[in-house]
Amino acid sequence: MKDIVGKQRLLKIKEILEAETDEQNELSIKDIKEKLKHHFGSDYEVDARAIKRDLQALIESEFDIIENKGKYGENFYSHQARLFELYELRLLVDAVLSAKFITQKESEQLIEKIKQLTSQTQAKSLPSPVYFDKAVKSQHAYIKIDIDRIHTAISTKKIIGFQYGRYNVDKEFQLGRNGDEYVVYPYALIWHNDFYYLIGEFKAENQFRHYRVDRMRNVRVIEESFKKKDIHLSEYVNHSFQMFAGEEEWLKVHFTYSLLNVVIDRFGIEADIRKVDDTYFELRTKAKMSKGLIGWLLTWGSEAKVISPEHVVEEVKEEIRRMQKVYE
Repeated sequence: MKDIVGKQRLLKIKEILEAETDEQNELSIKDIKEKLKHHFGSDYEVDARAIKRDLQALIESEFDIIENKGKYGENFYSHQARLFELYELRLLVDAVLSAKFITQKESEQLIEKIKQLTSQTQAKSLPSPVYFDKAVKSQHAYIKIDIDRIHTAISTKKIIGFQYGRYNVDKEFQLGRNGDEYVVYPYALIWHNDFYYLIGEFKAENQFRHYRVDRMRNVRVIEESFKKKDIHLSEYVNHSFQMFAGEEEWLKVHFTYSLLNVVIDRFGIEADIRKVDDTYFELRTKAKMSKGLIGWLLTWGSEAKVISPEHVVEEVKEEIRRMQKVYE
């Protein structure tokens, strides 16, 4: 019985140090004794030497404990070695908060788990879900199950089936294609513009497409294997403006120099950029010709001008005419 109590005490001391100490927060033997009493009961008694032996046992088991002498010679103890630095945890929390495909409830649960990776004091400095706009979060409660199934299918090279839809003006979710199932060879899940997308080959048409995971329903893994084709997923994503599908062609655009860093952010430091004159530089790149591309180009107004291909120039002109007509 004594051994069991000793083991329980040692594990509790480890838990206390993990939860309540860090670089700025330390505990003395007296503090640890009080916290043990709070846990095991007010009549619990333990000798200071026993606590010191437990601390030494933890150190010998390679549990990191820092010992510092206080102002009046008293020893203070803390656990400072963490799997994640505090700034890394902030990055994780920010990613969860900004991910629109994760429901508000899931966000709150994930953040609480992330907070357990550091001390209680440092956890208080991490962003809170209450500061995030709930309106932009996904309402699809089973998305975590769908993501797990898709990951399983990708890793085992299995085909998946699912229904796909979107919200109508009455905020009702409606399935597309009369609810018919999409059968897809899944290649990868990517995070783009705060949404999760599945990139895969649509079996019926042998075309690569992408699907927003929060718009997928009734995802199932079909017990049928497939052989992956050689596809550069990063290029696929970079060439798909606003994640619209389309035929890939060479695109040539002139931008004002004020958009130079915007273009580098979008296409990377290796982008084919050339000086035109003192006002414009030229971008040459492959891109999927789509409404997404036209919308992205019009975002920059008169600071971007399409040079080629000619049919894209005409599509931009036509969209400008339509916009002007709307405001007449």
